Amino acid sequence: MSTFSYGMRYWKKHVPCAVFCQVIGFIALTIDVILPLLGAMFVDYILNYSGITEDSGLFSFLLAYGEPESWRLFFVIAGVFAALELFREGLMYLRNVLFQYNGLKFENELRDITYKKLVDLDSSTVASYNTGELLTTLSADIITFKEMYSSVILMILDGAFILVITCITLAMTSAYMLILPAVIAPFLLVTLVKYTKAARRVSTDIRDRNADVNLNVQENINAVRLIRSFANEGFEENKFDKVNAALRDAYCAQADVAAKYGAAFNIIRQIAYITTIVIGTIMAFNGLSVGIMTACITYVLRIMDYLTQISNSIYRMQYGIVSGSRIRDFLEKKTKIPEAEHPDLIRRAPDIEMKNVSVTEDGKALLKHVSLNIPYGKKIGIMGGTGSGKSVLLKSLVRIYDPTEGEITINGEDIRNYELDNLRSEFAYVFQDVFLFSDTIDANISFYAPGTSRDRIMRVARQAQASSFIEGLPLGYGTIVGEKGLGLSGGQKQRVSIARALLKDAPVLVLDDATSALDVNTERLLMEGIKESYADRTILIAAHRVSSIEDCDEILYMQDGEIVERGTFRELMDRNGIFAEIYRMQTAEADDDEAESGAVAAEG
Repeated sequence: MSTFSYGMRYWKKHVPCAVFCQVIGFIALTIDVILPLLGAMFVDYILNYSGITEDSGLFSFLLAYGEPESWRLFFVIAGVFAALELFREGLMYLRNVLFQYNGLKFENELRDITYKKLVDLDSSTVASYNTGELLTTLSADIITFKEMYSSVILMILDGAFILVITCITLAMTSAYMLILPAVIAPFLLVTLVKYTKAARRVSTDIRDRNADVNLNVQENINAVRLIRSFANEGFEENKFDKVNAALRDAYCAQADVAAKYGAAFNIIRQIAYITTIVIGTIMAFNGLSVGIMTACITYVLRIMDYLTQISNSIYRMQYGIVSGSRIRDFLEKKTKIPEAEHPDLIRRAPDIEMKNVSVTEDGKALLKHVSLNIPYGKKIGIMGGTGSGKSVLLKSLVRIYDPTEGEITINGEDIRNYELDNLRSEFAYVFQDVFLFSDTIDANISFYAPGTSRDRIMRVARQAQASSFIEGLPLGYGTIVGEKGLGLSGGQKQRVSIARALLKDAPVLVLDDATSALDVNTERLLMEGIKESYADRTILIAAHRVSSIEDCDEILYMQDGEIVERGTFRELMDRNGIFAEIYRMQTAEADDDEAESGAVAAEG
């Protein structure tokens, strides 16, 4: 299926309006074609009357309203000309307004469809795109694709229609004058074919270079503090200069193509113009009236103009085809986390079980044969080094990853049989990489339930040990944080993120290394509050500090995607394995820090 045909599945609901607009346009263009005949009559009977008696064509009936070279006939012809022109302009205005409105509706709907696809895709597929590529697809590509249907095709149909009507009118007026366009048309066609291939190549390059610039700018905005802390502004400026120069070169290549083929079209047009005048003059010497000669020359030039318009529109269409192919590729991406055909709902408190679960991504084993039983209300702690599989285990519970082997069940039912939204509503998840929206703090906390009362927001903020620093801000809960929490420290962002999860009040709370930026005392107070409010519900904690999980009902230690140790805190200490060694190391470090702090205080 071609890109054009693919786009029609979304454009087809707008076709009735487009057809109505096109009919209006055809009426207006027909008026435009017959106006030169009225002009010819004006020349022959008002300005240059030579006693001609032959039929004056479509408007000969006007001769009944006045004598040749009379003011009466002058005003009749001028009045009809003005009335037709005003009517034509009114039709074109109506057509253009309706077509723009129709096109904007199409653009809005296509952007909604594309955004919904972005939201529905699994995270690993989305991560395969860079941010600049996604921004270009959701913005510039959609606009360009819309222009192809709402403007470019309109111009091609207009050009084709008026070309046919003009050729018919010219043939009826003077068939000899039609020979020239017929001879020149093949040269235009050959030029157009070459032009189209070059246009598609440069438009693809421009689109890709725009995506590179978008990515570079977006990364630099997000990493502004990092760049400044490394005093690396010069390097980033040079990097931007390179991608910006590549974009400039792409546009220069486009300008070169347009200039080259534009010159070719103009040369052909000028040859047609000069030849038409010569032929028309010869025919005038042989008895053709000046008015008819003028009309014929006008028609030949219009034929050339509309051939050029069609050529330029086909050139512009290449941009739409390139953008449409990118949109099509994106919309046809298959999510790796499909919704069940007949999804069920979780109807009671979730008992979770992992049965011999393995997860593989791009050929790499992330989890290996993990089995785990989590009855509702159980507290599970997970430790392990970077890349050990802690986050993958937790994310697989909400189907950010799906098992490649084994199954995960809730209340005995495979989680792949549950409705995704329903499944994820059972979990309040605090991710390792905190994300805050560029909005107020209370809007970030109430993300799950916009419109939540300030009292409830303040209550969960106190539970998350965030109220003290929030209330110290100039606007308190109404303070707007920058994108991704710019302006807050790592620990402050984590506490706001935890408050957001607590407000969701889900049956299962997941803390994925969510307290790594907190000091020990703040973390202790936070965990005490959480365990109190979640006393009867499930808590899953992935952490690097033993102090974060030592009170859990069961502790897992993971390595290379496998659970290598499991048990209560006491059982793991008695086993004297990796977990016990890490605990002793962290305890010794804490004792050293405490001793050092005491020494400093004594010296003071």
